[in-house]
Amino acid sequence: MDKLKKFDLMEKITHELEDLKNSQTAIVQKIGKIEIDNFDLGNKTLEKVLPEMHQNVADNLDKIAEILTSFEEAKDDYEKKNNIEGLREQEIIREAGI
Repeated sequence: MDKLKKFDLMEKITHELEDLKNSQTAIVQKIGKIEIDNFDLGNKTLEKVLPEMHQNVADNLDKIAEILTSFEEAKDDYEKKNNIEGLREQEIIREAGI
């Protein structure tokens, strides 16, 4: 795999991790809303299960955030080490036939 393709794949994975983080955030918020609604309802099953679900999803969200941060650092290091901007410019020049 050439350096530009590898970097493009790293960017794709970064975006996918960001999407995953956003999805998990939405799930945490949705569970929180159900928990609040259940204060008035008082359903015992929801009272028992929702806090554990909330914690598990929140833990996953923390893990995703850690992975995303680490992966972004690796991607940024790869970009600098391999002069991705320069390689992109060379590719544009080559494709233009200049």
